[in-house]
Amino acid sequence: MSDFNGENDGQKQKGVFSTLMANGEWLCLKGEYKKAIESYTTALTLKPDDKTCLVGRSKCYLKIGQSDSALKDAEASLKEDKTFFEGLYQKAEALYYMGEFEFALMFYHRGQKLRPQVQEFRLGIQKAQEAIENSVGCLSSVKLEIKGDLSFLEKDEEVSLLQPITAIQNLTAERKQQTKKTPKNEKTTKQLLGTMILFHINYFLNFVFLSATFKCQLLFFHAVLTKGGEQLQDVIQGCLTYIDSCTEFWSQEKPICPGERERKSMQQKCMKPRHASPIEPAQFLLKSLDDIAAELSSGNAEGSLKKAEEVMKIVQGWSEKEVPNKKEVLGSLHSCIGNALFDLGDTDKALEHHQRDLELAEQCKLPDAMSRALDNVGQVYARTSQFSQAIEHWERKIHLVCSGLERTWLFHEIGCCYLELGRHKEARDYGTQSAAAADEIADEKWQINANVLVAQSELKLGNFKSCVSHFERALTKAKLQEDESAKNAIQKVPTLPRLLFVPFKDVCHP
Repeated sequence: MSDFNGENDGQKQKGVFSTLMANGEWLCLKGEYKKAIESYTTALTLKPDDKTCLVGRSKCYLKIGQSDSALKDAEASLKEDKTFFEGLYQKAEALYYMGEFEFALMFYHRGQKLRPQVQEFRLGIQKAQEAIENSVGCLSSVKLEIKGDLSFLEKDEEVSLLQPITAIQNLTAERKQQTKKTPKNEKTTKQLLGTMILFHINYFLNFVFLSATFKCQLLFFHAVLTKGGEQLQDVIQGCLTYIDSCTEFWSQEKPICPGERERKSMQQKCMKPRHASPIEPAQFLLKSLDDIAAELSSGNAEGSLKKAEEVMKIVQGWSEKEVPNKKEVLGSLHSCIGNALFDLGDTDKALEHHQRDLELAEQCKLPDAMSRALDNVGQVYARTSQFSQAIEHWERKIHLVCSGLERTWLFHEIGCCYLELGRHKEARDYGTQSAAAADEIADEKWQINANVLVAQSELKLGNFKSCVSHFERALTKAKLQEDESAKNAIQKVPTLPRLLFVPFKDVCHP
C-alpha cells in the first residue's frame, strides 16, 4: 500500500512539475518574464537539475536584462552534459548581451561544431564577429606577434576553465571601471540609444534625481512604496541602472567616433531605403522565422503564409555572400509555407513545398532538415489517404529520429498506415515498437495509444487473448490518467476511435 501511495505521489509531483514548466513557457510567450521566472524557480525546487527548465529561466533573465543570472543558469544546464546544445546556445547569448563578444563567439563555434545543422549558431557567429569588428576593427587588419614571456597565459587559461563565470565577471568589472573613467556625453548617449524612449526616460529620471527643485522631495520618494512593496526610489534607481547598461552594451557593440558619425550621416542621406529590413540579414531572418512560426501556432495560417512568401522573395534576392547558408534558409521557408498551406487545406501545393524542402536538405546534407521534410511529406500523404507513400517517407525518417517522444509518435503513425492498408502484422509490429518507446519515456498517454493500436491489430489477426490483454492494459493506463474519454472509448471496443495521423508538432504542443 505504501509503495502504491509513493508511486501516486511521484506521479503527482511529475504532474506539478510539468504544469509549472508549461505555465513558465506560456508566461514567457506572453512577455510576463518575471512571473515566468517565478514559475520556473518553483519547478526547479522539484527538479533542481532539469536542463530545459534552467534554459527557460535563463531566457527570461536575458529578457529583463539580468545577464549574470542568465549566464549562471546556462552554466548550470551544462553541469552534467557539456554537449547540451541548447545550454551552449543560451550561454553564448548571455555572454553576447554582457558585451563579452569574444567569449560568446567561442561558444557559438562550439555549439556549431556539435550541431552544424542548427541555424541559430551560424547566425550567432555572424553577429558576434560583426560586434567584434565594430569594436576593434576588421580582424584581418590585426597582426599579432609572439614575444616575451607568455607563461602567465597558461595560468589565466586554467583559471578561466575552472571558474568561467568568475573570470568573465572580472573582465566585465575591469571594462566597467574603464568606462566609468570616461565622462558621459549626452549626444553620444542619445545616438547610442537612438530615438528610443529610453533616452527620454533616462533624461527625465536623472532630472528628478539631480534637479535642486526636486531634492526636497527625495525623502518623499524614499518613503513611497509600490504595489510590490519596493521603494519608489529603488525602482527609479533600478531603471537608471538598466538604461546605463543598455548604453554600455551598445557602446561596446557599435562604438561611435567623430569620423564614423559623419560617414554614417552622409550614407543615410545618400542611400535609398532597401526592400529588406534595415537590420542585418541574420537578425532579420531570426525575427522573421519567429514571426512566421508565431502566426501559425496562433491559428493564423493565412498571415503565416503571407509573411513567409514575402521573406522568401527577399532571401531569393540576396547573394550567397550575404547569406552563406541560403539554401538552408530557403528550405526552412518552404517548410513554413508548406505547413501554412497544409493547415489551409491546400495539400497539393503543400506537398510541392515540402518536397522542395526535402531536396534542399539532401543537397546540403542536413539531417534535422531532412527529418523535418520527411515528416511533413508523410503527413500530407497520410491526410490524402496515400498510405503507402506516407509509410515510404516515414520509414526513411526512422534513423534520423533522436527524441523518444518523436520515435513513439512515428512508430504509431506508421502502424496506423499499415492498419489502413490491411497489413495487420506490420501494424502490430510497429504498435509494439511504439509501446516500447512510450515505456522508455514513461509517457502514459502514448502508452494508451500504442496499446490500443496493438489490440486492434491483434483483433484483425484473430488473436483474441492478446487483443483483450492490450485493451486491458490501455484501460488501466486511462484510469490512472483519469482520462474519461479514453476510458469510455476503450470500454466500447466496437466503436473504438484511434488517434490517427496527428502532426508531431501537435504532440509536442497540445
